[in-house]
Amino acid sequence: MAGKIRTWLLMVCFFGIVSGMQAQSQEDEYKMELGAAMGVSYYLGDANYLVPYKDLGWCGGVVARFNLNQRMQIKTNLLAAKIAGDTRNFHNKYPNNGVADFSRVIYDLGAQFEYNFLPYGTGRGFNGGKRFTPYLFAGLGMTFAPKPLDTVFTLNFPIGVGVKYKLAPRWNIGFEVSMRFSMSDRLDVTRAGNLELEDPYQIKGKGFKNNDSYSFTVFYITYDLFAKCKDCNN
Repeated sequence: MAGKIRTWLLMVCFFGIVSGMQAQSQEDEYKMELGAAMGVSYYLGDANYLVPYKDLGWCGGVVARFNLNQRMQIKTNLLAAKIAGDTRNFHNKYPNNGVADFSRVIYDLGAQFEYNFLPYGTGRGFNGGKRFTPYLFAGLGMTFAPKPLDTVFTLNFPIGVGVKYKLAPRWNIGFEVSMRFSMSDRLDVTRAGNLELEDPYQIKGKGFKNNDSYSFTVFYITYDLFAKCKDCNN
């Protein structure tokens, strides 16, 4: 009798594990997302120290996410944006009352690790994924700023926060704000005015000090691709 009970318990555990694995497969149905992002950008540097969303430009491009599990994803992006700055409205003055302004297009290619505060999914399955979750991310990227101003190619370090919502089983929408800290002080290089914006006070800095940064605020929509378990999606 004890042997039968033990066998029955083992069978229950086995089928419970299998059912849990199947339910998790239903929750994590697809390997990746692919979509588009669009929004606004602004710059922080020698022509704008502290004011967010000053001299707004446009921002747009493509994003892809690779799903590790319900809480973790790797995101890649290729975005183009316009950044601009103008020193004429500064409260403090540069040497010799120098003024300058600039405007240029930059390209951002990067990868970030995303962490969802809630398990993200359709709501189906053993793990009970949530259709809505806030998240944060950080990573590494490259910034390319072509002519007509001096060509700049540099590393950047993005950090940001966002929210996402599972609009349908394979459609996702979201909103995120990020700051890109570049390793260059020449994103705001200019040939206009009588002031050179690269180190205008002639105070050399190390690391991120005196370097230029820029921010993206975007809405995006993505579509899930490549089923992880085709039998579970029939």
